[in-house]
Amino acid sequence: MIHILQYLECPQYLRKALFPRHKNLQFAGLLNPLDSPHHMRRDSDCEFREGVVLDKPIQHGHGSYVDVGLTKEVQIDRKLVPGVRVTVQLQPLTKGSFGKMRQGIAVPCSMPSTKSGLYWGYRARLASSLGAVFSDSPYEGGYDLTIGTSERGKSVDNFVIPKFRHMLVVFGGLHGLEASLDADSELDAEDPSELFHHYLNTCPGQGSRTIRTEEAILITLSALRMKLASLTTVL
Repeated sequence: MIHILQYLECPQYLRKALFPRHKNLQFAGLLNPLDSPHHMRRDSDCEFREGVVLDKPIQHGHGSYVDVGLTKEVQIDRKLVPGVRVTVQLQPLTKGSFGKMRQGIAVPCSMPSTKSGLYWGYRARLASSLGAVFSDSPYEGGYDLTIGTSERGKSVDNFVIPKFRHMLVVFGGLHGLEASLDADSELDAEDPSELFHHYLNTCPGQGSRTIRTEEAILITLSALRMKLASLTTVL
């Protein structure tokens, strides 16, 4: 699953370089494309682009060449290992720069979001257990708002979302978060609800016996969307 998520997040023009043929991806072409802002077309006009470092010789003191999905590659400000994915901030074109090698700067992948407010994709993280979902958080101090989803939780309709810096929403598999808790011998909890700040039923009156995880994600994000929007307005 994580292999497919990473493949879908990657811009189409980089996939051949970053994802060799693999049985996990044999049916990936049947999935709907994300068409996210960072999935640039060749004629897209944007300050930032995702690229892959090319294995081409460079002069001493010069940076690597990067394929960013344009007609010609871009030269960045530093030397990087070939085959690595990198976010590039393109330098503005000037009258004297036409026909010359386009220049760019390697920047953190978070810069398009922090500087320009662009949605720039997601990062997939593989956790070895339910407990590792919390303990291996990439954020200093972990998640300050955690939400578990279950038909046994409180209705999302009456949920008022508090202010937060980093929120985590956890979905169970076919047998719910109970099965994930039972499989983790390191967690000292009797019920999954004890692990979260809030334990919500995001589809009250669901009718069907079970909801597939991919369905639950869409339902939950839809239910939380307006609550998050109102929080943003307050902030």
